[in-house]
Amino acid sequence: MFTGLIEELGVVERLAPRLRIRCRRVLEDASAGASIAVNGVCLTIESSDAGAFSADVSPETMRRSNLGDLRPGDLVNLERALSPAGRLGGHLVQGHIDGTGEFVSLEALGDDNWWLRVRTPPELERYMVVKGSVAIDGVSLTVAEIDNNAVSAAVIPVTYRDTALRLRRPGERVNLECDILAKYVEKLLSGRAQATPKLTLDKLRDLGY
Repeated sequence: MFTGLIEELGVVERLAPRLRIRCRRVLEDASAGASIAVNGVCLTIESSDAGAFSADVSPETMRRSNLGDLRPGDLVNLERALSPAGRLGGHLVQGHIDGTGEFVSLEALGDDNWWLRVRTPPELERYMVVKGSVAIDGVSLTVAEIDNNAVSAAVIPVTYRDTALRLRRPGERVNLECDILAKYVEKLLSGRAQATPKLTLDKLRDLGY
């Protein structure tokens, strides 16, 4: 489990046979088997040393996330798994992305604040709600606007400075993870609807109408 608060920008060293990322801070208490979010994708550290870690990435994950678009030298957002004693400063992020969106723009608002727009796939639109949470490339953001199949969010100076969102270009893929609470609510309501018997003419007759 993660919070969507990026701790460090890592540098991709290679993609195969394992993804290897150069970093420092997130390795301070890391060991083989630990979880780490790379652009919002939960990966398991296979091995690490003083300045980098390696992780296996399945072909499915490469295809369904923007990890498959990475090249050596690219910067990626990194976050360690949440400690039980840690503060939940963002929102609950599992590291299981739901799909990818299309980066549309990052426009300056003044005072080093920015307006981010990402086009979302149709199947994820129902999970987006104004003032709700969404993780974009692992960054916890609050949805500020939904318009024309795109979500917008304000990016504050520290987020702009300390994450790779500032490096995205129009048309690039970004990883999206919807709020897990929205998915649970949908599942519960769907089950309730299926359990409710349908009202038919025969049922009405049986009831004396």
